[in-house]
Amino acid sequence: MVQANASNVVPMRRLAPHSDGLVELHFQLPDPEDDRIPEIEFQQQIEQAWQVCDRFDLQTDIWRGRILRTVRDREKRSGDGRGTGFLNWLTEREISKSQAYSLIELANSADTLVEGGYLEPEDVNQFSKRAFVETAQSAPEVQQLVSDAARKGDRITRREVRQLSEEWTAMTSDLLPEPVRQKAADHSLPTRYLAPLVKEMQKLPESHQTTLREAVAESPDVDTVKQVTAEARYLAKYLEAASRVQALSNGSLNLELALEEALRIGCLSSTADLVNHAAQLEQLTIKLFLTWKRLNSLSERVYLDSGESTPHLRTLLSCLGNLSNEVIETPLDDMSDRRVRLQILEE
Repeated sequence: MVQANASNVVPMRRLAPHSDGLVELHFQLPDPEDDRIPEIEFQQQIEQAWQVCDRFDLQTDIWRGRILRTVRDREKRSGDGRGTGFLNWLTEREISKSQAYSLIELANSADTLVEGGYLEPEDVNQFSKRAFVETAQSAPEVQQLVSDAARKGDRITRREVRQLSEEWTAMTSDLLPEPVRQKAADHSLPTRYLAPLVKEMQKLPESHQTTLREAVAESPDVDTVKQVTAEARYLAKYLEAASRVQALSNGSLNLELALEEALRIGCLSSTADLVNHAAQLEQLTIKLFLTWKRLNSLSERVYLDSGESTPHLRTLLSCLGNLSNEVIETPLDDMSDRRVRLQILEE
């Protein structure tokens, strides 16, 4: 239950036992119509109340995950081996399977962090729910950094987790040259620009990583890092898409040399988009053909089942003829008379 109080007070939490043994949250919230409360103070009070709810929600979901895990494990031990009992239990409580396993994962993360010595149980109260989940998904070294901050009493939000993760990446990644790591250490190069660079470079072959690393080492500044990050992103996009395009499986084509030429004349982004769209078009073409074949099969079946007694059904088939013939014809859009015609030729 939430109570509003018109007086200018800091929001306070009280865990009050309910008559049925449950616990209720009680707050004294600022009056939104009281102009005597300065805006900055109003926002501080609201933020404090919100943080309490966030922590309470996190603790609740961790325990829900533990409950769900207990029910699931019991079912594994004594159920039919297919998890039917657990699924029925979820259905009765209107909980989806994905939601249940998300809560179980949260509980597992909490237990891992506590049992692994990263956190004390009370330290969990320092986290927002989303920050806790992000911490559990981070590398062990980042978990340790975040946990140390929580032990000191720092409030941990996703921003703090992301910042610590970026700092750890900038200090330790072998993909970054030494001059860049030094600048990150003395804070002359913000770490928020380096984590995306490492993320994109990890997708590339070592030869391309070396070239980009040399470019950053030559000029370790923000502008260069941004430019190299964009190049790494387009390189990864080009290489990933090129591997999916059947039209490029031509013995006379050297993808690496084509890539070097695109880099030399400054059209890497356009080339990457070109190859990516080619991959999409090939996939759509295959999907179009298979859909067209299925449409023809269904049209033939309905035609054979219908007759003079079903004139409207025959009219429906006639209207769909533009899509089931060898030449597919359809309006380009609702606003013009332009039409698209595609001819399908089967071997």
